[in-house]
Amino acid sequence: MKPINETTFRDLLDKAISEPGILNAAYRAFYGYSVGNQMLAMLQCQEREIQIGPIGTFMAWKSKGRFVRKGEKAIVLCMPVTCKRKADASASANDTTASDANTTDGCFTRFVHRPNWFVMSQTDGADVVEPTIPDWDVTRALVALDVVEIPFDLTDGNCQGYARDRQIAISPLAGLPAKTRFHELAHIVLGHTAESETLSYNDLTPRSLREVEAEAVAMVCLDALDLPGAADCRGYIQSWNAGRDNEAIPERSAQKIFKAANEILKAGRADDKAETVQ
Repeated sequence: MKPINETTFRDLLDKAISEPGILNAAYRAFYGYSVGNQMLAMLQCQEREIQIGPIGTFMAWKSKGRFVRKGEKAIVLCMPVTCKRKADASASANDTTASDANTTDGCFTRFVHRPNWFVMSQTDGADVVEPTIPDWDVTRALVALDVVEIPFDLTDGNCQGYARDRQIAISPLAGLPAKTRFHELAHIVLGHTAESETLSYNDLTPRSLREVEAEAVAMVCLDALDLPGAADCRGYIQSWNAGRDNEAIPERSAQKIFKAANEILKAGRADDKAETVQ
Protein backbone atom coordinates (compact mmCIF):
# COMPACT_ATOMS: atom_id res chain seq x y z
CA MET A 1 0.00 0.00 0.00
CA LYS A 2 1.25 3.50 -0.80
CA PRO A 3 2.05 5.85 2.12
CA ILE A 4 -1.20 6.82 3.80
CA ASN A 5 -0.67 10.54 3.21
CA GLU A 6 -0.51 9.80 -0.53
CA THR A 7 -3.71 7.74 -0.56
CA THR A 8 -6.36 9.29 -2.79
CA PHE A 9 -10.12 8.94 -2.80
CA ARG A 10 -9.75 6.97 -6.02
CA ASP A 11 -7.47 4.53 -4.20
CA LEU A 12 -10.13 4.09 -1.51
CA LEU A 13 -12.87 3.61 -4.10
CA ASP A 14 -10.80 1.04 -6.02
CA LYS A 15 -10.31 -0.86 -2.76
CA ALA A 16 -14.04 -0.75 -1.98
CA ILE A 17 -14.91 -2.03 -5.46
CA SER A 18 -12.33 -4.82 -5.47
CA GLU A 19 -12.80 -6.04 -1.89
CA PRO A 20 -16.44 -6.88 -1.07
CA GLY A 21 -17.29 -6.53 2.60
CA ILE A 22 -14.57 -4.07 3.53
CA LEU A 23 -17.02 -1.17 3.61
CA ASN A 24 -19.34 -2.99 6.00
CA ALA A 25 -16.47 -3.85 8.35
CA ALA A 26 -15.24 -0.24 8.24
CA TYR A 27 -18.72 1.18 8.80
CA ARG A 28 -19.41 -1.08 11.77
CA ALA A 29 -16.09 -0.23 13.41
CA PHE A 30 -15.87 3.50 12.64
CA TYR A 31 -19.43 4.59 11.80
CA GLY A 32 -19.03 7.93 13.62
CA TYR A 33 -16.54 9.10 11.01
CA SER A 34 -16.97 9.94 7.33
CA VAL A 35 -16.89 7.05 4.87
CA GLY A 36 -13.51 8.14 3.54
CA ASN A 37 -12.00 8.15 7.02
CA GLN A 38 -13.63 4.80 7.79
CA MET A 39 -11.78 3.35 4.82
CA LEU A 40 -8.51 5.05 5.77
CA ALA A 41 -8.71 3.64 9.28
CA MET A 42 -9.59 0.16 8.00
CA LEU A 43 -6.69 0.07 5.54
CA GLN A 44 -4.23 1.01 8.27
CA CYS A 45 -5.62 -1.61 10.64
CA GLN A 46 -5.31 -4.24 7.91
CA GLU A 47 -1.77 -3.23 6.98
CA ARG A 48 -0.56 -3.09 10.59
CA GLU A 49 -2.64 -6.06 11.80
CA ILE A 50 -4.43 -3.97 14.42
CA GLN A 51 -7.65 -5.39 15.81
CA ILE A 52 -10.37 -3.07 14.56
CA GLY A 53 -12.63 -1.27 17.00
CA PRO A 54 -13.58 2.21 18.16
CA ILE A 55 -11.00 4.94 17.64
CA GLY A 56 -10.30 8.12 19.56
CA THR A 57 -7.59 10.68 20.23
CA PHE A 58 -5.09 10.30 23.06
CA MET A 59 -7.11 12.68 25.26
CA ALA A 60 -10.43 11.07 24.32
CA TRP A 61 -9.19 7.68 25.55
CA LYS A 62 -7.73 9.29 28.67
CA SER A 63 -11.12 10.81 29.48
CA LYS A 64 -12.59 7.29 29.36
CA GLY A 65 -9.98 5.91 31.74
CA ARG A 66 -7.87 4.25 29.05
CA PHE A 67 -4.28 5.02 28.12
CA VAL A 68 -2.41 4.51 24.86
CA ARG A 69 0.35 1.92 25.28
CA LYS A 70 3.87 3.22 24.94
CA GLY A 71 5.24 2.84 21.42
CA GLU A 72 1.85 2.60 19.69
CA LYS A 73 1.70 4.41 16.35
CA ALA A 74 -1.31 6.64 15.74
CA ILE A 75 -3.90 6.08 13.03
CA VAL A 76 -3.96 8.80 10.37
CA LEU A 77 -7.25 10.38 9.32
CA CYS A 78 -8.12 13.22 6.98
CA MET A 79 -9.24 16.49 8.55
CA PRO A 80 -10.10 19.98 7.27
CA VAL A 81 -7.91 23.01 7.85
CA THR A 82 -9.19 26.50 7.02
CA CYS A 83 -6.55 28.70 5.42
CA LYS A 84 -6.52 32.36 4.43
CA ARG A 85 -5.63 33.00 0.81
CA LYS A 86 -2.87 35.50 0.15
CA ALA A 87 -3.95 38.48 -1.88
CA ASP A 88 -1.25 37.99 -4.51
CA ALA A 89 -1.41 34.22 -4.82
CA SER A 90 -3.95 31.57 -5.61
CA ALA A 91 -4.00 28.03 -4.28
CA SER A 92 -2.69 25.44 -6.65
CA ALA A 93 -3.98 21.91 -7.06
CA ASN A 94 -1.06 20.72 -4.93
CA ASP A 95 -2.24 22.80 -1.96
CA THR A 96 -4.63 20.02 -0.99
CA THR A 97 -3.85 16.58 0.28
CA ALA A 98 -7.01 14.54 -0.01
CA SER A 99 -9.51 16.87 -1.62
CA ASP A 100 -9.71 20.06 -3.60
CA ALA A 101 -10.04 23.36 -1.79
CA ASN A 102 -13.40 25.00 -1.12
CA THR A 103 -13.03 28.75 -1.43
CA THR A 104 -15.16 31.21 0.55
CA ASP A 105 -14.47 34.96 0.83
CA GLY A 106 -10.70 34.76 0.60
CA CYS A 107 -10.46 31.60 2.69
CA PHE A 108 -10.22 28.02 1.54
CA THR A 109 -10.39 24.63 3.17
CA ARG A 110 -7.68 22.10 2.54
CA PHE A 111 -7.81 18.50 3.70
CA VAL A 112 -4.70 17.17 5.37
CA HIS A 113 -3.70 13.90 7.02
CA ARG A 114 -3.09 13.97 10.77
CA PRO A 115 -1.86 11.09 13.01
CA ASN A 116 -4.11 11.82 16.00
CA TRP A 117 -6.19 8.67 16.57
CA PHE A 118 -5.72 5.30 18.26
CA VAL A 119 -7.79 2.13 18.05
CA MET A 120 -9.12 0.77 21.35
CA SER A 121 -6.92 -2.32 20.95
CA GLN A 122 -3.91 0.03 21.16
CA THR A 123 -4.97 1.11 24.66
CA ASP A 124 -5.26 -0.38 28.15
CA GLY A 125 -7.39 0.60 31.11
CA ALA A 126 -11.02 0.74 32.14
CA ASP A 127 -13.63 -1.27 30.28
CA VAL A 128 -15.49 0.74 27.67
CA VAL A 129 -18.88 -0.14 26.26
CA GLU A 130 -18.61 -0.06 22.48
CA PRO A 131 -21.21 2.26 20.92
CA THR A 132 -24.27 0.77 19.26
CA ILE A 133 -24.68 1.63 15.60
CA PRO A 134 -27.94 3.55 15.12
CA ASP A 135 -30.49 2.02 12.77
CA TRP A 136 -30.66 3.42 9.25
CA ASP A 137 -34.13 4.36 8.01
CA VAL A 138 -34.99 5.34 4.43
CA THR A 139 -37.92 7.55 5.45
CA ARG A 140 -35.69 9.51 7.82
CA ALA A 141 -33.08 9.88 5.08
CA LEU A 142 -35.56 11.17 2.50
CA VAL A 143 -36.90 13.78 4.92
CA ALA A 144 -33.41 14.92 5.94
CA LEU A 145 -32.31 15.18 2.30
CA ASP A 146 -35.53 16.93 1.21
CA VAL A 147 -36.32 14.22 -1.33
CA VAL A 148 -39.79 12.83 -2.03
CA GLU A 149 -40.48 9.32 -3.33
CA ILE A 150 -43.39 9.43 -5.78
CA PRO A 151 -45.35 6.64 -7.50
CA PHE A 152 -43.64 5.13 -10.54
CA ASP A 153 -45.47 6.31 -13.66
CA LEU A 154 -43.47 4.97 -16.62
CA THR A 155 -44.70 2.14 -18.83
CA ASP A 156 -41.18 0.94 -19.67
CA GLY A 157 -40.86 -2.40 -17.92
CA ASN A 158 -37.07 -2.29 -18.24
CA CYS A 159 -36.78 0.92 -16.23
CA GLN A 160 -36.03 0.20 -12.57
CA GLY A 161 -36.46 3.76 -11.36
CA TYR A 162 -35.78 7.42 -12.09
CA ALA A 163 -34.94 10.75 -10.46
CA ARG A 164 -36.43 14.13 -11.35
CA ASP A 165 -35.59 17.36 -9.57
CA ARG A 166 -35.83 16.25 -5.90
CA GLN A 167 -38.13 13.31 -6.54
CA ILE A 168 -37.38 9.64 -7.04
CA ALA A 169 -39.60 6.79 -8.20
CA ILE A 170 -38.92 3.08 -7.92
CA SER A 171 -40.59 0.55 -10.22
CA PRO A 172 -42.75 -2.02 -8.40
CA LEU A 173 -40.98 -4.55 -10.64
CA ALA A 174 -37.47 -3.49 -9.58
CA GLY A 175 -35.39 -6.57 -8.83
CA LEU A 176 -33.39 -4.84 -6.09
CA PRO A 177 -35.47 -1.90 -4.87
CA ALA A 178 -32.98 -0.79 -2.20
CA LYS A 179 -30.19 -0.69 -4.79
CA THR A 180 -32.36 1.29 -7.21
CA ARG A 181 -33.46 3.68 -4.46
CA PHE A 182 -29.87 4.45 -3.45
CA HIS A 183 -28.91 4.88 -7.10
CA GLU A 184 -31.69 7.38 -7.84
CA LEU A 185 -31.14 9.18 -4.55
CA ALA A 186 -27.47 9.47 -5.46
CA HIS A 187 -28.31 11.24 -8.72
CA ILE A 188 -29.98 13.97 -6.66
CA VAL A 189 -27.32 14.25 -3.95
CA LEU A 190 -24.55 14.27 -6.56
CA GLY A 191 -26.29 17.18 -8.29
CA HIS A 192 -27.01 15.36 -11.54
CA THR A 193 -30.69 16.27 -11.62
CA ALA A 194 -29.91 19.96 -11.07
CA GLU A 195 -27.25 20.20 -13.79
CA SER A 196 -29.70 20.78 -16.63
CA GLU A 197 -31.02 23.88 -14.85
CA THR A 198 -27.63 25.56 -14.42
CA LEU A 199 -25.25 24.17 -17.05
CA SER A 200 -25.11 24.18 -20.82
CA TYR A 201 -25.31 20.86 -22.65
CA ASN A 202 -21.55 20.76 -23.26
CA ASP A 203 -20.85 21.21 -19.54
CA LEU A 204 -23.12 18.40 -18.35
CA THR A 205 -21.48 15.37 -16.75
CA PRO A 206 -21.41 12.65 -19.44
CA ARG A 207 -24.11 10.05 -18.89
CA SER A 208 -21.64 7.19 -18.56
CA LEU A 209 -19.84 9.03 -15.73
CA ARG A 210 -23.14 10.02 -14.08
CA GLU A 211 -24.16 6.36 -13.99
CA VAL A 212 -20.78 5.27 -12.64
CA GLU A 213 -20.94 7.89 -9.88
CA ALA A 214 -24.52 7.10 -8.86
CA GLU A 215 -23.98 3.34 -8.86
CA ALA A 216 -20.77 3.70 -6.87
CA VAL A 217 -22.69 5.67 -4.23
CA ALA A 218 -25.31 2.90 -4.16
CA MET A 219 -22.57 0.29 -3.76
CA VAL A 220 -20.98 2.16 -0.84
CA CYS A 221 -24.33 2.53 0.95
CA LEU A 222 -25.44 -1.06 0.35
CA ASP A 223 -22.08 -2.50 1.40
CA ALA A 224 -21.90 -0.31 4.51
CA LEU A 225 -25.39 -1.33 5.60
CA ASP A 226 -24.90 -4.97 4.55
CA LEU A 227 -27.88 -4.89 2.19
CA PRO A 228 -28.19 -7.06 -0.94
CA GLY A 229 -27.19 -5.64 -4.31
CA ALA A 230 -23.59 -4.46 -3.85
CA ALA A 231 -22.26 -7.24 -6.09
CA ASP A 232 -24.68 -6.16 -8.84
CA CYS A 233 -23.42 -2.60 -8.42
CA ARG A 234 -19.88 -3.69 -9.18
CA GLY A 235 -20.97 -5.27 -12.46
CA TYR A 236 -23.04 -2.19 -13.35
CA ILE A 237 -20.08 0.10 -12.68
CA GLN A 238 -17.82 -2.00 -14.90
CA SER A 239 -20.44 -2.02 -17.66
CA TRP A 240 -20.86 1.76 -17.73
CA ASN A 241 -17.14 2.33 -17.29
CA ALA A 242 -16.59 0.32 -20.46
CA GLY A 243 -18.42 3.15 -22.23
CA ARG A 244 -15.65 5.42 -20.98
CA ASP A 245 -13.02 3.13 -22.55
CA ASN A 246 -12.41 1.71 -19.06
CA GLU A 247 -10.66 4.86 -17.93
CA ALA A 248 -9.95 5.15 -14.23
CA ILE A 249 -12.70 6.89 -12.29
CA PRO A 250 -11.53 10.51 -11.90
CA GLU A 251 -10.30 11.60 -8.48
CA ARG A 252 -12.89 14.38 -8.40
CA SER A 253 -15.65 11.81 -9.03
CA ALA A 254 -14.29 9.58 -6.25
CA GLN A 255 -14.43 12.55 -3.87
CA LYS A 256 -18.05 13.23 -4.88
CA ILE A 257 -18.98 9.56 -4.47
CA PHE A 258 -17.70 9.32 -0.90
CA LYS A 259 -19.17 12.71 0.04
CA ALA A 260 -22.62 11.76 -1.34
CA ALA A 261 -22.58 8.33 0.31
CA ASN A 262 -21.58 9.89 3.59
CA GLU A 263 -24.42 12.40 3.34
CA ILE A 264 -27.00 9.68 2.59
CA LEU A 265 -25.82 7.36 5.36
CA LYS A 266 -25.73 10.16 7.91
CA ALA A 267 -29.20 11.39 6.88
CA GLY A 268 -30.79 8.02 7.60
CA ARG A 269 -29.29 7.44 11.04
CA ALA A 270 -31.10 8.17 14.26
CA ASP A 271 -28.21 10.27 15.61
CA ASP A 272 -26.51 13.41 14.37
CA LYS A 273 -23.06 12.85 15.88
CA ALA A 274 -21.34 11.52 12.76
CA GLU A 275 -18.41 13.43 11.40
CA THR A 276 -19.72 15.85 8.79
CA VAL A 277 -16.59 16.53 6.75
CA GLN A 278 -15.16 14.27 4.11
